[in-house]
Amino acid sequence: MTQQALRFKPARAGSDWGVRAAAFTYLTVMLILPLAIIVQDGLRGGIGSIVQVLAQPVAWNALLLSLWTAAVMAAINAVMGTLTAFVLVRYQFPGKALLNALVDLPFAIPTLVTGVMLVVLYGPQRALGAWLNQNLGIKIIFAPPGIILALLFITFPFVTRAVQPVLAALDRDQEEAAATMGASRLMILRRVVLPALAMPLATGALLSFARAIGEFGAIVIVAGNIPLRTQTAAVFVYGEIESANQRAATAMSVVMLLIAFSLVVLVDYLQRGRNDA
Repeated sequence: MTQQALRFKPARAGSDWGVRAAAFTYLTVMLILPLAIIVQDGLRGGIGSIVQVLAQPVAWNALLLSLWTAAVMAAINAVMGTLTAFVLVRYQFPGKALLNALVDLPFAIPTLVTGVMLVVLYGPQRALGAWLNQNLGIKIIFAPPGIILALLFITFPFVTRAVQPVLAALDRDQEEAAATMGASRLMILRRVVLPALAMPLATGALLSFARAIGEFGAIVIVAGNIPLRTQTAAVFVYGEIESANQRAATAMSVVMLLIAFSLVVLVDYLQRGRNDA
């Protein structure tokens, strides 16, 4: 090793420690410290205090509503997000670049605006909303279907963007070989394509589910804040803060954080497993 290399080695090591310290400090202030504070406050009365809050019918119903609407959304998003990714990768058509750009639009639009758009489209005084209610008995606004629609709009990019690069990089030789052996397009999709997309599909669906658990802006516009009917967990937290009931708000926040953190850990595990494979 030359003297010049030896002379620059300590400076480079010091610079590395500086970068690490800056990153760790930023993460501590922006992520770790707020999370630690809310968990500490929520667990101030022990696990029993959280159970006591969740035992209330209003709180329990709000949590269940958040979970099942997010699950329905994730299932629909898994199918339609994969279909959208397939169209964007495998087909050429006019306006493809515009459609590809529109996929990311929900990330840029404020969720409150999403709620307003859905109210304008599906409101009971609007043609489409009135027709659905009168002819099919489907009420969108101030009802669970409105929550699911809002969540679908907000989380749409997660599955599409998780599946799209994997599908684009997929070797099509196996598909062509299966086709020459007489396999139908549906069989090729089930036996060749979908198994390769299982991990990114699960990752995108889980991330969309985790994102949906904490959604507030669009839901409070579309579904309102009706206890035992359209009040989700995030809206419940807001209502308890407005009522100066911080204990109930922090208890529900801890539960939501635990669910979201568990899903993020699961996603990280799936991604590491895919990278190791």
